[in-house]
Amino acid sequence: MSQDRTSLKPIQGADRSLRRKLTLKGEFALALAPTTVILLVLALVEVLSRQRLLFASLASSAFLIYLDPQHGTNSVRTLITSQVMAATLGFTAYALLGSGYWSAGCAMVITIVLMILLDVVHPPAVATSLSFALRAGNESNLVLFGLAVGITATLVMLEQLALWILAKSRGN
Repeated sequence: MSQDRTSLKPIQGADRSLRRKLTLKGEFALALAPTTVILLVLALVEVLSRQRLLFASLASSAFLIYLDPQHGTNSVRTLITSQVMAATLGFTAYALLGSGYWSAGCAMVITIVLMILLDVVHPPAVATSLSFALRAGNESNLVLFGLAVGITATLVMLEQLALWILAKSRGN
């Protein structure tokens, strides 16, 4: 277990002062990538699956990445580990206990405990564990969800790139 708790702190060396200086236009520019990526993920889900709610927590992930792309909660490692772990735990709880509150509660508690122990705290993953545990139907969407998480993880890099471009355009 990490004593530094990196997922609960800004990324070391992050220049967070630029974010405080963004204009409204800059904020909208920074929000463009997460919005676009989530809409693409939703289109992919629509084509490949009927379990739309399983992917709702990724919209929260995208917003957190937009809000603070230089925070440990939104690092690629934290995002991928917590979301995939939560989906797997929710799916396992569903497979073992069926769809219901007992399944959802177990998946949620185990997800929270493991996120803390593994230092991969990403709050939207809690909703992921619930979504998979409470899902309707027998479709397995773990692979599709993994792909969607991978796509969402690119947001971290896109948002950091956007901040860098904004900094350069402002002369910082």
